[in-house]
Amino acid sequence: MGESTSRVVGLPGVFGKDLLTEGIRSKLGELIEVLLHTELDQAIGTAKYGRSSERVGYRNGTKPRQVHTSVGSAAIQVPRARLAGTFGRTVEWQSDLLPAYERRTRDLDGTLVSLYFSGVNQRRVERALRPILKDAPLSKSVVSALVQGLKEHLETWRTRSLEKSSYVYVYLDATNLKVRLLGKVRSIPVFIALGVRQDGQKEVLAMEGLYKENENAWTELLEGLVARKLNRPSLAIIDGNAGLRKALDVVWPGIPVQRCTVHKLRNLQTHCPKDAYGEVKDDFNEIIQASGMDAAKKAYARFVARWSTRLPKVVRSLEEAGEELLTFYAFPKEQWKCLRTTNPIERLNEEFKRRVKTQCSLPSEGSAILILFGLILSEQIRFRKIDGWEKIVEIVRQVPKDLVKEAS
Repeated sequence: MGESTSRVVGLPGVFGKDLLTEGIRSKLGELIEVLLHTELDQAIGTAKYGRSSERVGYRNGTKPRQVHTSVGSAAIQVPRARLAGTFGRTVEWQSDLLPAYERRTRDLDGTLVSLYFSGVNQRRVERALRPILKDAPLSKSVVSALVQGLKEHLETWRTRSLEKSSYVYVYLDATNLKVRLLGKVRSIPVFIALGVRQDGQKEVLAMEGLYKENENAWTELLEGLVARKLNRPSLAIIDGNAGLRKALDVVWPGIPVQRCTVHKLRNLQTHCPKDAYGEVKDDFNEIIQASGMDAAKKAYARFVARWSTRLPKVVRSLEEAGEELLTFYAFPKEQWKCLRTTNPIERLNEEFKRRVKTQCSLPSEGSAILILFGLILSEQIRFRKIDGWEKIVEIVRQVPKDLVKEAS
């Protein structure tokens, strides 16, 4: 009895041949050449061998090129021609469909960059696409060059005017990232501003790495938004950073502020014994999940009365935020859940950290911002509209000082 051998059957062996796709790919080169010849006919003013008084050039043979598209690769013959130019001279015809020196289509480049920003390992990208793009350049340097090509777009995005849209709410928070700086791996904060337009859609307004989270850094970011014509929002939702709170007073004095209730609960937990945390959390939730401002204030008073003696540090931490924990009650009830936390920015932070978790550190602060920008540009991160956005029109009609008075 002979020895039996076994081997793993690859996916093509499991699913069988895809005759339709193979047939399409076999005709890919012909289709591209037909499109190029049609484009050239229009440029010259007549078809091949045609006669026309409107002819503005002549064909001049072909040249070979390997083209890689999102549906496969093809070896083609690119038509050449000379077109009439100025002063009786002729110029080489350049195709708009297939620009000079282009070997990969822009759709394929977009796919490669999207895979990179989704966190797919470069080797896995090559392995997955190799059956389709056997000879296509898919090396790490190719992807890196494509990503670096986003820098110009990033700079345009960072300096864009915010004048054309009106933003009702703004979320402000920072996330710490490890980057290599001056030969050492350091943790630096990336400052993020997320606005809510009148149509309820969220939009990232700014992302800046400023090395240290303090009043000066936050003031710089906020003044940058003002310089880009950002209107004064009706509400700022922030974490517990004292420097950010002071910066708001400098740039937008008197703006209504909502302290993130999730951050505050974490603060309470650090001062609370483990066995008492459940009760403290329940009492805190009575404050932030009340039926309205009056009920919230009564729950707040009960919290202070119950825990002042037993857990004074917990109460001091609560009182540090004051009634800025309750500002959201002055806004439409449908929006309360969205306005009492900085969760929309936390969502952005989580997605970014998921993307870079395989890297011990990033090469620079610029690389961190570029990846964040790429996640947004490639739609790896999408923001939904704020709950109850239809009620935003009511907020726009109110004066900020009226909201402060109602919340106090």
